[in-house]
Amino acid sequence: MGHIRSAGLRGLRATVAELGGDAERLARAAQLPVEALDRDDVLVDEQAAATVLELAARELGAPDLGLRIAARQDLAMLGSLAVAIQHSPTLGDALACTSRYLFVHGRSLSLTVGPDPSGDRSAAALLYGPATSAGPVQGTDLGVGFVHRTITYLVGGPYGLRSVDLPYRPPAPAAAYEEFFGAPVRPGRDVPAAVLRVPRELSQHELTGVNDNLRLLALAFLAEQSPDVERRLAPRVRAVVQEALGTRPVDVGTVAALLSMHPRTLQRRLEGEGTTFGALLDDVRRQVAQRLLTTTDLPLGQVAGMVGFAEQSALSRSARRWWGRAPRTVRRDGPG
Repeated sequence: MGHIRSAGLRGLRATVAELGGDAERLARAAQLPVEALDRDDVLVDEQAAATVLELAARELGAPDLGLRIAARQDLAMLGSLAVAIQHSPTLGDALACTSRYLFVHGRSLSLTVGPDPSGDRSAAALLYGPATSAGPVQGTDLGVGFVHRTITYLVGGPYGLRSVDLPYRPPAPAAAYEEFFGAPVRPGRDVPAAVLRVPRELSQHELTGVNDNLRLLALAFLAEQSPDVERRLAPRVRAVVQEALGTRPVDVGTVAALLSMHPRTLQRRLEGEGTTFGALLDDVRRQVAQRLLTTTDLPLGQVAGMVGFAEQSALSRSARRWWGRAPRTVRRDGPG
């Protein structure tokens, strides 16, 4: 296993104290640095983090410990990622940003958007995982609970959560989970990860108080966290293109200006990395178009605009080039 930032354990000390336990003793038993209980910037072993949660839950008789800690956490603990999330134009953009940059907080953490596992065309799935049917569950409970609370915060209240599908059977009573999520919780499901089933149109929800400049600054910083950023420019270009699509012209001059370099320098460096600005732009458009087609019901003309095309016909031509099928077919059957 890898490492995660200790920010993910924020609230553990207070929750354990509330239950009459000794957080420092539990940390030492799990071989977790004690300073991780009070600081957000300590890199801790993922296994140690999972172990301390399981030890605390068992010793303190709190099978819903993960949910209790999640209730104490807030978006700010994600640092620069929180800024990028809060200043995304829509919830869909915020989720896509989280999916791309959650690795900053833990290499194995993931949040992806996909089709509803129950086949409901009016719903979409947010998958947090991977999770398994056996093994530690408190960490997954904590992560899924945090995602749920974050969406509630961004939307400003209940967001129509259909159900929570879990590949494992939670140790806590179902009532505790359903009270936390305000929706049915379905354990022991045949799903690859913990799933929040949400309304399909939720990704179109527009966020308020958005500052585009703050978002781009946060994204530039996050792109620099890539382990190969010192050698490669492509991840930074991709990050800027992803966030600029549909909001401003996306050409080499605009992106170069945002990255404080001359367009010819940008092109030359990308060529040295074996790619081009055009290839990166096309790949980002493909990824964004696939997400919008498969997880939203936005009109095709609007999808075209959101991936930077002036006309719907350009989206149709590109879809046939990318997937060999029309956008409506991709929406109905997936990209294949």
